[in-house]
Amino acid sequence: MGIKTGEEYLDSIRDNRSVWMQGNKVEDVTTEPGLNRGALTLAEFLDRQQNSQHLDSLTYEENGERFSTSFLIPKSADDVRKRGAAYYEWAKWSNGMFGRTPDYKNASVMAFSGAAGFLNENHSADSPADFAENMRSYYEEARANDYVLTHTLVNPQFNAQLAKEGLSSPEVALRVVDEKPDGIVVNGARLLATLGPHANEIEVFPSTLLRASEENTPYAFAFTIPIATSGLRLICRDTYDEGKSTFDAPLASRFEEMDAVVIFDNVLVPWERVFMYKDPLLCNRAFAETNAVVHMMHQVACGKLAKTEFIVGLLCAMAHASGKDNDINVKGQIAEAMWTAEIVRALLFSAEANAEEDQWGVWMPQRRPLDTSRNLFPKLYPKLIEAIHMLGSSSLMATPCEADFGNDIAADVERYFQLTNMESRDRVALFRLAHDVAVSGFGNRQVLYERFFFGPQNVMASIYYDLYDKDEMIGRVEDLLQSA
Repeated sequence: MGIKTGEEYLDSIRDNRSVWMQGNKVEDVTTEPGLNRGALTLAEFLDRQQNSQHLDSLTYEENGERFSTSFLIPKSADDVRKRGAAYYEWAKWSNGMFGRTPDYKNASVMAFSGAAGFLNENHSADSPADFAENMRSYYEEARANDYVLTHTLVNPQFNAQLAKEGLSSPEVALRVVDEKPDGIVVNGARLLATLGPHANEIEVFPSTLLRASEENTPYAFAFTIPIATSGLRLICRDTYDEGKSTFDAPLASRFEEMDAVVIFDNVLVPWERVFMYKDPLLCNRAFAETNAVVHMMHQVACGKLAKTEFIVGLLCAMAHASGKDNDINVKGQIAEAMWTAEIVRALLFSAEANAEEDQWGVWMPQRRPLDTSRNLFPKLYPKLIEAIHMLGSSSLMATPCEADFGNDIAADVERYFQLTNMESRDRVALFRLAHDVAVSGFGNRQVLYERFFFGPQNVMASIYYDLYDKDEMIGRVEDLLQSA
């Protein structure tokens, strides 16, 4: 099949999956209010892959068939930059507000396939499966079917002390409860599958560090299965798409990428879909040593650039509408947002410009700039939102709805909501957009998402410190002291 159309995608998720939202089982995620418009947006994005304008950048050809560029295993620095350009193009379609587009997990599957030999590092003759071959086969399957993937990494916390000790709580954590000739049986829950109700399949990989002990082996695994698998249920949060028009909720009406807790009720995972098993230390090393985390960071950095550019544009439009773009203080506030955009851009450029070949023969962007970006952005994004708050002030609340331009108070709205450089309807539309970015439930979910996207900030910073090449810099200090 290769790249799929939007309609093919919508058909593929009409599969009687078990999705629960606001107390009810969802019969069809493509028609359910609160979920359907997110599915339609994703279908529209997939259709754009077919557009001749984007065909060469968003896809690549192999053996006469077209595949998404995010599945391209890079064999040169040019391939790395081609992947980055495709990531950025996808992100611009939502201005970074639909963060979990398919290219994110495609990057992970690509990286694990390119480094599949890692998965067989401790392979034994009595192993129930060839994990490396499983991964290569799944990569071929995923790209041939243009799967939309989600993932889930974190076990629910039941006992905080156990978590600190690198152990999982059997009361809630996803674990293997049985082995059968045709696969493993898993039971428990995982957090938090963004795009879960809209995905074809779910990637269930380890993320939290597992202590190497016998009691942790039931929690050491990696696999993928269809969302529609028997025994798998998704429990959604409240939707932020409340059915408003695109004028009244310009982001929430288009880009609701629902988050869900995933319940595995004695789910059978076929051996051919298992990629790691009973090896806690291998699981701990997987994302770093396959460089999957680097390729995923690459997609993320491209998305954050598109998102920051959008917010800079929004701030400039707000300032111009009210005539505040001549105020030196306002210029200074917006300049700080511009600096954020240029920091993210420079780090992305540095990573791609210094692309290098890894131990698996796969080319990747340089890690350190991307790691810097992913550590900085969770701190910088709330400041971008604060800038919207400070500039918008009460105007973020002075936002009548679209219907008020066609009812008995339309004349009042037309007269009293205009600005120096903008008619009332355009002003209301602009500030409703700013409200959706910075005040609404949709916007505040974005802030929470950015704060914890890759994990707790203190943990991320600690990992960054450990990975940083400090010896040369310490050596310079020591050289100076010894020369005194």
